[in-house]
Amino acid sequence: MNSYGFLLLAIFAEVVATSALKASEGFTRWLPSTLVVAGYVTAFYFLSLSLKHIPIGTAYAIWSGLGTAGIVIIGMLFLKEGMDLAKLLGIVLIVLGVVVLNVFSKAH
Repeated sequence: MNSYGFLLLAIFAEVVATSALKASEGFTRWLPSTLVVAGYVTAFYFLSLSLKHIPIGTAYAIWSGLGTAGIVIIGMLFLKEGMDLAKLLGIVLIVLGVVVLNVFSKAH
């Protein structure tokens, strides 16, 4: 698997872990709490593998941008969190920032 594949796995694991964080109710429920810990361990493992070939700034920008967008979508679909113009604009700006870093930056 290539470094961007590892990065996508890291993002997926982080989104799963963060989604379970609310369900853990402050780590008082064992199953979601276990999912949180396992998800973050998995996320950092795959992030570390991706860093063999992706600069850390680029990897972290992609991870945080896509992770944030993923959590917003999870929140809307499953946690009854709303969407307004400010939230939408913020997500668009984050994603655009990641695109700018990856497409236009020459500092690799």
